[in-house]
Amino acid sequence: MGASGLATPYLTLAAILFCIGLYGALSKKNAVIVLLSVELMLNAVNLNLVAFSKLGVKPGLTGQIFSLFNITVAAAEVAVGIAILIAWYRNKGTTDVGEMDSMKR
Repeated sequence: MGASGLATPYLTLAAILFCIGLYGALSKKNAVIVLLSVELMLNAVNLNLVAFSKLGVKPGLTGQIFSLFNITVAAAEVAVGIAILIAWYRNKGTTDVGEMDSMKR
């Protein structure tokens, strides 16, 4: 079994996690669930980066470093997203994504 054969279970798990996150981000109406789904997709990307970094054709630390940057960006995204969501809930009293179109008017 080659290096790509060792990474197959990790890549399969990452693909499943990404698909679950994509489904949640596109189909759910609650903004908290949408944010959680986006985080699930980012974690699937991190899993891919680490799997390719460790078990890829040319192993190195590049994928792990990109994964750390991705975790940092994800943490900032969650902080800003939750802050916006709390402000929206205080003003409008709902977390429904379908009603978040006040910028259109």
